[in-house]
Amino acid sequence: MDELIKTVVEPFVDHPDDIHVTQERHDGGTIDYVLTVHKDDMGKVIGKHGRIATAVRTVVQAAGAAHQKNVNVAIRE
Repeated sequence: MDELIKTVVEPFVDHPDDIHVTQERHDGGTIDYVLTVHKDDMGKVIGKHGRIATAVRTVVQAAGAAHQKNVNVAIRE
């Protein structure tokens, strides 16, 4: 899942080396993936009105659902 997130986000950023993805597991079985990007790339990853961020979350949630997992994506600087 980490590689999927990196692959989807990489074309939008100017600093691909600063893309980091970490996992946070919760008791209910939910997995939160925390995407960290360079501060100059935040707007590019979020997109106008959050459209790119929503698309990334949708792709990751669909991939998680294919493996019967409940996943979320958080984007941080």
